[in-house]
Amino acid sequence: MSEATVLLVDDHPVVREGYCRLIESRSRFRVVAEADTAGEAYRLYRLHEPNLAVVDLSLPGPGGLDAIRHIRQFDPAAKLLVFTMHQNPAYALKAFEAGAAGYVTKSSDPGELLRALETVAAGGRALSADISLALAGDRLDCGRNPLAGLSPRETEILRLIALGLTDETIADSLCLSLKTVQNNHYRIRAKLSAPTDALLTHIALSAGIVGP
Repeated sequence: MSEATVLLVDDHPVVREGYCRLIESRSRFRVVAEADTAGEAYRLYRLHEPNLAVVDLSLPGPGGLDAIRHIRQFDPAAKLLVFTMHQNPAYALKAFEAGAAGYVTKSSDPGELLRALETVAAGGRALSADISLALAGDRLDCGRNPLAGLSPRETEILRLIALGLTDETIADSLCLSLKTVQNNHYRIRAKLSAPTDALLTHIALSAGIVGP
């Protein structure tokens, strides 16, 4: 099989180094670039146009959802695999809605990541076993996850609100107008029945899209 190129996006250098070694020692993939922010991921994707990008969701500033959205705008055929600590099934769905083709958690066996790389590179969809079970449980529970009604953009804005960013800072970070962010902020509050940002933060913590 021919060699395939990978962009690895994670804000922890030690984590990137470890998974770079795993990917290159046990598969046909070669990591050609590494990024630690959404903006850098987009720049390096345009520069290298890799066969596949492996993206963490927890990045400083705009997160992995925003990186996925921008990369897909540049390249609608981009193959994107989320590799993250987040085990929330609704967050996984948001990643797929944003354009990801795979979702593997960092608690998974290393073999799951390698299998997912092959599946996504071949044009398929991949889920780690724990996320498959979580999604099934969420469906049986009638999808009562609070994130279910939010779009990927709204989910990312909720994450940044919970991190304490102002609407102005969020607008600058996501390259959106202030009015667009304010309108999204209002819709998020309405959808989650949350009259204050403190309650939005509580919901984001409970949903696991930000850490305590």
